[in-house]
Amino acid sequence: MDKKENNYAFIDSQNLNLGIRSSGWILDFSRFYVYLKDKYKINKAFLFIGYVPGNESLYTYLQKAGYIVIFKPTLEVKKRRAYFYKRQC
Repeated sequence: MDKKENNYAFIDSQNLNLGIRSSGWILDFSRFYVYLKDKYKINKAFLFIGYVPGNESLYTYLQKAGYIVIFKPTLEVKKRRAYFYKRQC
């Protein structure tokens, strides 16, 4: 009897995104999900991402791509007339 594998991916989106960008690339999250399914036979992919108001379309896109999106709290930080969001750990 074959045992079904239960492989899960736990992804920190900020680290992944910054690492890819530092290499000069842009990550296609939909294709990355397919890669994880094909290469590692994952059953679920949990994507941890800081919640920023106004990015709802991104979160919907990620969910439609197959990720289980886990929101992390963020802090609004004001610096020199601009607002930045920083994830709380």
